[in-house]
Amino acid sequence: MTTSVAPPAAAGARDGALNQPVIELADVTAQVQRRVVWSGATFNVRPGSFTAVVGPNGAGKTTLLKLLLGLTQPAAGTVRVLGESPRRGHRQIGYVPQRRALDPDTPVRGCDLVALGIDGHRWGFRLPRARHVHDAALAAAIDAVEAEPFADRPIGRLSGGEQQRLLLAQALAGGPRILLLDEPLASLDVRNQVAIAHLVDRVVRERGVATLMVTHDVNPILGVIDQVVYIAQGRVVAGTPSEVVTTATLSAVYGAQVEVLRDSHGHVFVVGLDQEAAHPHEQ
Repeated sequence: MTTSVAPPAAAGARDGALNQPVIELADVTAQVQRRVVWSGATFNVRPGSFTAVVGPNGAGKTTLLKLLLGLTQPAAGTVRVLGESPRRGHRQIGYVPQRRALDPDTPVRGCDLVALGIDGHRWGFRLPRARHVHDAALAAAIDAVEAEPFADRPIGRLSGGEQQRLLLAQALAGGPRILLLDEPLASLDVRNQVAIAHLVDRVVRERGVATLMVTHDVNPILGVIDQVVYIAQGRVVAGTPSEVVTTATLSAVYGAQVEVLRDSHGHVFVVGLDQEAAHPHEQ
């Protein structure tokens, strides 16, 4: 007979807590102005995992982020974020909204933008010790996204990829446990899309931050994500990329025959019988 030795209770409890889902949805229905956007969403997100939220325009991808941010309430089902009901202004959630064009003459420097992620909610002067902690956190956030060469330049004069790095740094500056990114790859060229995708992946792995990225195109991140949440036609399905991005699964999600094709480079194309069900995973 073999026996096993249990770890000390404190260590076991700590390890179990670290592996607990930080986001939990159970049979959730999302509604906007009494219109059901999607229903039946059930999935978990664990620490240090990278999840893509994919689907056509108007499917309700941003609505999912609003639920997690506590900006709207589910019409049915249960949403738990960090073990509690979602609430506005949670300091352990970093959020990067959809990027908007900035005036080239905006005088704010990149590092000033990042600093708002540390103390943008505070007023008054910093004490010397607080300034030291602030400066260290600012430098760490900028270093994490490799933005040192342009952090002192006016934000409005930076490229789209450079701006996106600094917005990501701002979201990371407060040391969040969850990172929510709404279309960070939009309006970027393919080279910058891949660069940002791999940058986010490195941050996820090094910092153990659970990350959800909303995107139209799964191709730039297909090789680095752990999970896909696919939203279409009022349905939500979640799983690994190999489970979700398939002909059988997406046909069921759309309620129409679609086909998943892959080219020689591994790029995915979803082809349907009509314009509503057909959209290659490219912008």
